Amino acid sequence: MGTKYQGTPEEILALDTYIKVTRAAESIMSRTAEVTTQANLTTSQFAILEALYHLGTLSQVELAHKLLKSTGNITTVIQNLEKRDLVRRQRSTDDQRYMQVSITDVGRTLIADILPAHVQGIVAEMRILTTEEQRTLSALCRKLGLRGA
Repeated sequence: MGTKYQGTPEEILALDTYIKVTRAAESIMSRTAEVTTQANLTTSQFAILEALYHLGTLSQVELAHKLLKSTGNITTVIQNLEKRDLVRRQRSTDDQRYMQVSITDVGRTLIADILPAHVQGIVAEMRILTTEEQRTLSALCRKLGLRGA
């Protein structure tokens, strides 16, 4: 579904493209969420566990920045992960204003168990595109994402 906005050709093209990019991303996210849903994880919870699994201990501010979420949202998600013993928070020894977040052994085991199936779901979704199309799409998305940076 494209835009119904009656504007200039530039506005219509931009809105139509935006709608398609957003809908495609939401569709893929919806279809690949089964693995995380079965593990009783929200998309944000999975993203935090995956980041900590691959990057190691991070502050809540770093997590929010990496995941493009507000620090308030991240705090709530981390509290819920902490209740399940999947992550641990500790005040930074360098700066008491920062909370360091690390993945627990339980969290590490969970993410290690579900990550391969999640990756395979993404690979299956991307197979609709050729290798070159995936590279082009990746470069275009990066260009859009870095626009204001």
